[in-house]
Amino acid sequence: MSGVEPGPDGKPRCPWALGTSDYLDYHDLEWGRPLHGEHELFERLTLEAFQSGLSWLTILRKRENFRRAFDGFDVDQVAGYGAKEVNRLLADAGIIRNRRKIEATITNARAIRELHANSDTLDELIWSFAPDEPGPAPETLEDLEPTTPESKALAKELKGRGFVFVGPTTAYASMQAAGLVNDHLAGCAFR
Repeated sequence: MSGVEPGPDGKPRCPWALGTSDYLDYHDLEWGRPLHGEHELFERLTLEAFQSGLSWLTILRKRENFRRAFDGFDVDQVAGYGAKEVNRLLADAGIIRNRRKIEATITNARAIRELHANSDTLDELIWSFAPDEPGPAPETLEDLEPTTPESKALAKELKGRGFVFVGPTTAYASMQAAGLVNDHLAGCAFR
């Protein structure tokens, strides 16, 4: 069973955070903390989609490159991308050069822009799927499920609004990362 383990400073942490300083910083400073804002949530959704099939460490180490490549995740700029920008991104060794994921990012930016046309925001939409009551703190990593009823509902809603590459697992990883749920293990100093 993988419960909390002491970090380099002796504080108990979720064991996945102890592999590298990149993970440690992400765990301690970002993961599971409430995150709001269109650019910020668009970035999280995008990076979680790009992570599919890859190590999260790969994404973390390329995050600044993603921010640069996708104009700081400015929705209007990304929504306006065409073939020229897709080709530029496919040639950018600083990011994951996957055509389907690049095109999904553009499609999702356009879907966010469509939310605005209906007086909705990405922030309001995503946060409307936060559980009403927090669940019990997981004791071990084995207690964590890859999806929840809320993540399935969020994925369905996003897809219904034109988003792509946002299945229930990606939706749940985004919910964890953006603090809609607190999946730090029981006893973690950062819970």
